[in-house]
Amino acid sequence: MSNHRHFIVYKPHGFLSQFIYNGKRKAKKGLLGQLHDFPEGTMSIGRLDEDSEGLLMLTTDGKMSHHIRSKKIEKEYFVQLDGIITEDAVEQLRTGVTISVDKEPYLTKPCKSKLINKVPNFPERGRKIRDDRHGPTSWASVTLTEGKFRQVRKMTAAVGFPTLRLVRVRIAEVHLNDLEKGGVLELSEEEIR
Repeated sequence: MSNHRHFIVYKPHGFLSQFIYNGKRKAKKGLLGQLHDFPEGTMSIGRLDEDSEGLLMLTTDGKMSHHIRSKKIEKEYFVQLDGIITEDAVEQLRTGVTISVDKEPYLTKPCKSKLINKVPNFPERGRKIRDDRHGPTSWASVTLTEGKFRQVRKMTAAVGFPTLRLVRVRIAEVHLNDLEKGGVLELSEEEIR
């Protein structure tokens, strides 16, 4: 029986996926430790960049972290896009697009992608996203098993629809559901598996 502990967090926009900030300037960045008193040895499983929000898993179990970061595990993102995304662009996302990774061209692996017709009911974001006076926006779902730096943002930009808001909603069978922004939920060993 393991004594490890596991958590899911709704990482807010503007927070870093880490507990300490090693930047040069004393930045006013949110850190995970501000959301909850996590046990010693807690690590985030993968990352969401500062501009992204949504489901982040944390654990005290290094093996669990390694497994969830593996290429077998799906991660689903809902993205709000600049413009009304076309079915053709969604199909390009599915089959793979060329993005830049470490200044080299990289063809993304095929993934699941679909239009979302109903605007998701997410909490207001800290920083305002531009409104419809600047042109229409649309939503799509992108599900990956790989995770290159800012991959989803690079992919949507590559098909002509830059990402305005990115929310991770699912990792494997664990869903964000209606967790509040900044909310933390502890999961049992069975739930996390």
